[in-house]
Amino acid sequence: MKGSAPDVGGDRMGAADPLHSNSTLGFIAVMLAAILSGFAGVYFERILKGSKTTLWMRNVQMCVTSIALALGGVYFSGDAEQVMKHGFFYGYNSLVWSVILLQGFGGLVVAVVVKYADNILKGFAASFSIITSCVLCIYLFDFNPTMTFMSGAVLVNLSMYMYSYNPSNSVTKHMKTEDDSRV
Repeated sequence: MKGSAPDVGGDRMGAADPLHSNSTLGFIAVMLAAILSGFAGVYFERILKGSKTTLWMRNVQMCVTSIALALGGVYFSGDAEQVMKHGFFYGYNSLVWSVILLQGFGGLVVAVVVKYADNILKGFAASFSIITSCVLCIYLFDFNPTMTFMSGAVLVNLSMYMYSYNPSNSVTKHMKTEDDSRV
């Protein structure tokens, strides 16, 4: 139809425009992101637990690195002129500051969880928080979860149970019960 917007994303059944869709490339990108995220998490845990440097000093080190990367991003994105003219915080409102504070607090919580628990537990906590957010969205915003979402939620909860399950405790309890019944 002339004048209509092009269907870039395709329909929900997967018939996407071949110029803008490549399932194999998307799968490879997701797998690469998952692998790199896993390595980064393990490395972060090793750095936090394997050195004498305090958790707060590590946070300061990451903060300084992040500021340098962010300033480089501003410079190379072409926004340097606008930042020089109006200042770095131009356009920030209370919502932006709330998000910044929430993300900063979340980063501190992640560091504490990784320091005193482990990287796998952090992954479970992140998955559980996504599920909790979606459940709240059901009641607050009329979110209708799909069967795929429900299957994922069940798998996340099952994996958390399996990770925390300790079969040696149930075997020990069973053995103690048999010993007590013999006496």
